[in-house]
Amino acid sequence: MAVCWETRASGGTSAEFDTPQGVDALLEVTNRPVRTISREVGDRSLLTPQRLHAELLVTSAARLEAYLQGSLRDGTRSVAHGTHRFGQAQIGWLETLKIALDVLGHRSWIYREGRERRFWILETSAKFLTIDFDASTLIGTNAGLDYTRGYFDADGGLPRRTESRFYVQFCQKDRRSLETVTKILEVEGIICGRIHNPSAKVDPNYWRFFVRASSWQRFLALVGSWHPIKRVQVQARMKI
Repeated sequence: MAVCWETRASGGTSAEFDTPQGVDALLEVTNRPVRTISREVGDRSLLTPQRLHAELLVTSAARLEAYLQGSLRDGTRSVAHGTHRFGQAQIGWLETLKIALDVLGHRSWIYREGRERRFWILETSAKFLTIDFDASTLIGTNAGLDYTRGYFDADGGLPRRTESRFYVQFCQKDRRSLETVTKILEVEGIICGRIHNPSAKVDPNYWRFFVRASSWQRFLALVGSWHPIKRVQVQARMKI
């Protein structure tokens, strides 16, 4: 597992997600049970990028599960407790994951790790999650794009400053999973660079690839992000 995205919170970017009450506020978007909405809407295409909470509520169960499996690239398994854990310095993305798990009817909880650390943990007992998930079965499907979005939110990189030269990168220690992501993207007409090791001296098992400049807009439109910080950056780039 390798965390490579370079964004950081600033200027209220993820304000609506920065408190534990954020989840309840987002779920109040409707009086109907969230699982009912998911069944009614089925596999309808995602809504506009500005409606993150609405997207989660109307995305089918299969696609939400695919997103969470991709997100698990930044997770760890607790064999003793039979749970999976996600850790982040910012609570926002964890609350996004919690909403998705709530929609699917799975229990999860967020807590602070240590009294003084600014580090948050989401832990879930969702049984469908597995670090051995074979994403190759999703190549050529909508769920494949959702898996890639989760993977990108967990281990993808964007420049943190809008004035910086743009790039989209993925990085991981699991080369095979990166190969699967490139296949998912290339089937959708998103051209990727070669998977390479930036520095064998620093870490011989660290791999990454970049999305080609000619495919940036297609990547942002088809994959995008559900990460509250990356999402703002994606939207800003799509307006250029």
